Amino acid sequence: MPEYFVVRGTVESGDQRGRELGFPTANIALSDQSGSVGDGVWAGWVRRSDGTHLPAAISVGRRPTYYGADGYRLLEAHLLDFSGDLYGETLVVWLGAHLREQQKYSSAEDLITALKNDIAAATQWTADHPAASLPTASLPGASLLAPGEVRRVTG
Repeated sequence: MPEYFVVRGTVESGDQRGRELGFPTANIALSDQSGSVGDGVWAGWVRRSDGTHLPAAISVGRRPTYYGADGYRLLEAHLLDFSGDLYGETLVVWLGAHLREQQKYSSAEDLITALKNDIAAATQWTADHPAASLPTASLPGASLLAPGEVRRVTG
């Protein structure tokens, strides 16, 4: 039975670093700074407020390349094959497969290489786990999740 972590939150502006690297992200502040969902890179799905689902490569953590261990824990979702403005939109993010731990990279080029690999892995995972298979029945009203709250869901 598949297991997911689900987070609901409003997209906030960040420091634009993902955009500068060529991988724009939708940033959602996590209310849980202690880490009930593991830090790292995940494959998953993002549900927009209009009900559409988009595949995503998702980073959860403190962004060690730029902030070390002192960074604010944040969810950053890079929506695959999407361009547009999501600021202020409330999203529901489904973290499905933990792809790797977060790492500190010595250069932007090394980080970009890792991100390209993450996107390839997320693309494959979402192709094998379509949005139609998400266990929405076991998530009674995603709107009941507090902003930034992480909930474990099986289905």
